[in-house]
Amino acid sequence: MARISTRISQGLLGLAAMVTLSSVGLADDGAAPSSEPALSGSAPPLIRRLTESQYRATVADVFGPDIPVVGRFEHGLRIDGLLAIGTSQAGLSAFSFEQYDASAQAVAAEVVSERHRAQLVPCKPQSETEFDAPCARRFVEHYGFMLFRRPLSSEETARYVRAAREAQARLGNFYQGLQYALAGMMDAPDFLVRVERAIPDPKHRGQMILDPYSQATRISFFLTNSTPDAELLRAAGSGELGHPEGLARQVDRLIASHEFERGVRAFFEDMLRFDTFDELAKDPLIYPAFNSVVAHDAQEQTLRTVIDLLVRQRGDYRDIFTTRDTFLTRRLGIVYQVPVPTRAGWEHQEFSPGSNRAGILTNISFLALYSHPGRSSSTLRGKAIREVFLCQHVPDPPNNVDFSVVQDSSNTALPTARDRLEAHRTSPACAGCHRLMDPLGLTLENFDGLGTYRAQENDAVIDASGQLEGHSFSGAAGLGQALHDNPRTAQCLVNKMYSTAAGREPTEAEKPYVEFLDQAFQAKGYRIADLMRAIALSRTFYVVTPAGTSGPSPIPRTAAAKISHGGGS
Repeated sequence: MARISTRISQGLLGLAAMVTLSSVGLADDGAAPSSEPALSGSAPPLIRRLTESQYRATVADVFGPDIPVVGRFEHGLRIDGLLAIGTSQAGLSAFSFEQYDASAQAVAAEVVSERHRAQLVPCKPQSETEFDAPCARRFVEHYGFMLFRRPLSSEETARYVRAAREAQARLGNFYQGLQYALAGMMDAPDFLVRVERAIPDPKHRGQMILDPYSQATRISFFLTNSTPDAELLRAAGSGELGHPEGLARQVDRLIASHEFERGVRAFFEDMLRFDTFDELAKDPLIYPAFNSVVAHDAQEQTLRTVIDLLVRQRGDYRDIFTTRDTFLTRRLGIVYQVPVPTRAGWEHQEFSPGSNRAGILTNISFLALYSHPGRSSSTLRGKAIREVFLCQHVPDPPNNVDFSVVQDSSNTALPTARDRLEAHRTSPACAGCHRLMDPLGLTLENFDGLGTYRAQENDAVIDASGQLEGHSFSGAAGLGQALHDNPRTAQCLVNKMYSTAAGREPTEAEKPYVEFLDQAFQAKGYRIADLMRAIALSRTFYVVTPAGTSGPSPIPRTAAAKISHGGGS
């Protein structure tokens, strides 16, 4: 069995190497708002690798939440601030393929196990020791449709049925043959990557659009972060997605489902760069309250706050920078210095006006992530605010910069971070970038490197005044309100949302459409669900150009992912 699996994996790895992850459904104009600008050009269809969360969600949705996923996943490639863009640029390494194969074998074994086969195998063989071709075919067609997100060709079906037959002949059991065939489907590039296919647009001569199954895949991963369900695949096959009413019916159904929360969570996990928590470390002597549980709960606190405000309450996106509502565990309460009566689990809390906390920038998830192991960092925090929430690029520091003045937090002559940064900025090479970062990051200096509030540093009172584009304010609450009121904040969110949905930055031809989305987002009260619905119903979302004719230049797969807190002061 191991030799069979190795040969299949090697063959598929070769196929995956040929299908590099780079550029390679029908929505009518009426599906989008009537004022949507005409599109003068787009980009080729993409091939996008599944993220770890999408892989896990797909396994749970197809086979059930009790089917375990084993194996280790490589870190994603972050491009232009988003893993969602990196999925179209990152390749499949040999290590990744080994881990995918281990996961596929484990999932397949569970699906056909005595515990699950009655529920998950759609037919019962006449004998477990004799090959039942009709049952094997039904099994392959059923799961191939769900995993490949399209119907299998007759050749594909025959290939996997033949694989099941050959495995049974060697192993002697029908269910082990099905297990082998299922693992092969889960090792296939058609499952591990989202291959978009284009067809001529029947309503616009000379233009190309995604085919219905590619359209269904884009819709589902954008709105639910998982594979299309049976109903969406049915709508794709019947042609319903080619009509405004049918497309709107499916989009509204998914937005009304519980899985929509999962899609919004995935977007904010990516936007907030929570994958970098895996690399977060704190000095245990300085921050004894920090541990892996606190790190996990800190991320969950922010995501629960975001989902409650933006999805369940359908609130204004900008309010995530000013809200005092949050959710805490007892462990988090220790860091926040807030009593949490609930011994285990989560409870709703509202920070008091005197707590000096308002908005997610005062959450531990942001404050701890953008700090050093033993101290806070106004520079890392200011850089993150510029890049994550305002879509402004801040260059990395030169290699020869001397950070010794900033790093010496015990210097009584320069007791506060503001004092040390002012001394550091005397270097002309540092002044320009620090003028962008420090006026924002210094407003959060009332919080140490873990996120606990403090009024003084080295017995000196902390000056938390700041400025954003000529607007002066003080403290975290003032910073949150300044971001709330700045038009760049919403514009950045719209740009990142469309980039996540499309798997790339908007092209020059799409920029008028993104500006239109920003205006519609504002007119609708900055509601996330309305923005995502507008994108999913738009014809622009599905128009493509033939591969190789235009679109963004591919980024080399060897390009290193940029992590915002990977250096600096």
